[in-house]
Amino acid sequence: MTAPSLPDDLPEDPEALLRLGRELLAAQSFSLLLEARLDTFRPGLAELSLPLGPRLLQQYGHAHGGVVSYLADNAMTFAGGSVLGPAVTTVGFSINYLRPAEGARLAAVATVVNGGRRLAVVRCDVSARDDAGTPTLCAVAQGTIATVDRPGT
Repeated sequence: MTAPSLPDDLPEDPEALLRLGRELLAAQSFSLLLEARLDTFRPGLAELSLPLGPRLLQQYGHAHGGVVSYLADNAMTFAGGSVLGPAVTTVGFSINYLRPAEGARLAAVATVVNGGRRLAVVRCDVSARDDAGTPTLCAVAQGTIATVDRPGT
């Protein structure tokens, strides 16, 4: 799988930004495996979701904590990248699980709390959504996203 080339600057057009975000997500093999989707992507905010099928559940029938933390991590990285630029990575995050995640989909909404030139602090809520789309908050996370050297530089 070949990663898309990263632009020097993020597009200002909201549709172009969302398109770029979806191209970047599509270059992540693990995200494809989980059928993750970038639903919203604009400066300071990203929302990712995935279908919560039986292969993602732990032994008690709830979403595995690793799936919940993946979604929070990736949503925070996208949100941080929306203010720092496209070449970013997570340098650390913590997550608190509030209740079991049960439902048809998991959704993570990440917002930038503070962004500088090289670092962004991001907060994220992860909710399980039933078939009607009604959310139930199941985890909260906070992370630090940092710029990295661009591939090939």
